[in-house]
Amino acid sequence: MITLAYADALDLLLLPGWPVQIVDMVLDEMTRNQTPTSQLIGAWISAHQLPVVATRTHRHYLQAQETPAMAEIKRANLRELAIQEAMSDFALAKPSQMGIFLFEDHKIARASFMLPENCRKVSTRAFLIFLEEKGSLPSAVEIERKAILNGRNFSQLRFPPV
Repeated sequence: MITLAYADALDLLLLPGWPVQIVDMVLDEMTRNQTPTSQLIGAWISAHQLPVVATRTHRHYLQAQETPAMAEIKRANLRELAIQEAMSDFALAKPSQMGIFLFEDHKIARASFMLPENCRKVSTRAFLIFLEEKGSLPSAVEIERKAILNGRNFSQLRFPPV
């Protein structure tokens, strides 16, 4: 979402017509601190009334923040743990449906976890190429270019490798 926000292209997430949801820990991490995209992402999610997937991971993180001794809980990997939890819950609740989980390109390369049969990890770049191939987007490269021109350090990683 961050790359799409830099490109002012968050609405591309709605183009396939799939339901769009956001994992609570991911939302927290994208909007907790003031960044060039934090307010834009928060406002877009609110404007589109996207459902937020609640996780035990995020609830635990919030509870730990309320306890002085735990306030410094490490946030490293909490986003990925929450996504794994959301994937597992989705797989159990909706085994006949396919869930698409979008990751930034540099994050998907590091995110290794159990991938349920009805879930797919998709990089931002792969999602843009998918939209272009379906005729919903004139140019995936143009979206990347716009994000870079607006200050995004877009990953040079390719997943899957070209």
